[in-house]
Amino acid sequence: MEITDLQEEFVNTFCCCLEDWSDEMMEAGSHKAHWFQQMRDQGLRVKLAVEDGNACGMIQYVPVELSMVHGEDLYFVLCVWVHGYKEGIGNRQKKGMGTALLRAAETDVREMGKKGIAVWGVSMPFWMKASWFRNHGYRKVDKNGSAVLLWKSFTVNAQPPHWIREVRRPQPVAGKVTVSGFINGWCPARNIVFERAKRAAQEFGDAVEFKEIYTNDRDVFLDWGISDGVFIDGKQVNSGPPPSYEKIRKKIAKRVRKL
Repeated sequence: MEITDLQEEFVNTFCCCLEDWSDEMMEAGSHKAHWFQQMRDQGLRVKLAVEDGNACGMIQYVPVELSMVHGEDLYFVLCVWVHGYKEGIGNRQKKGMGTALLRAAETDVREMGKKGIAVWGVSMPFWMKASWFRNHGYRKVDKNGSAVLLWKSFTVNAQPPHWIREVRRPQPVAGKVTVSGFINGWCPARNIVFERAKRAAQEFGDAVEFKEIYTNDRDVFLDWGISDGVFIDGKQVNSGPPPSYEKIRKKIAKRVRKL
């Protein structure tokens, strides 16, 4: 297993979160590819764990000023992922790839002269567990629902980051059902939810208005304080794990019947 920077041959695989075999991942559209092209010249860093000629794990991290948290002179890890399915290249977890990727990112950020690195994890025992980061020396500094913000400082004068919280959310419009999709582009799973909601909203014709809100524009993100998410008449749809198209359509239909 080798940790490398992202090479051109693996860009498409990276944009599919290593799941280019997955039909579901195809529902995510081209949002991740567009995000990557925009961010690659703004400080985005990507490292891969390569084994047997396959990209088996990945970590992506950005300057904190382009992330979902407030901070200064830090980098922020958007995700660490090691392929965990039987399909495709098979389950590569529990082999130390995640740890190796995180250590490589820390070394990279130190060498750039940054003051520290921030990460986020989930308080529940599944993907991106906050406890995993704590076991690697990260300290909790903030929490927003089930999302836990942690960090590791490299200098004595580093200041801890904190979450950028929701400022406002879409409001219902009289006489219509309003479906609002917020999308940053970095996460295919969240992009899938956006695309499913958009497709479902279109089935109801003029009764439903779908609003697209692209939060990779920093000013737009700060105006709302929402990076990704789908709202139906101002009520947020639970997006983890991604709800099915049928479930989203059912939620919209329920609101349409009340018009």
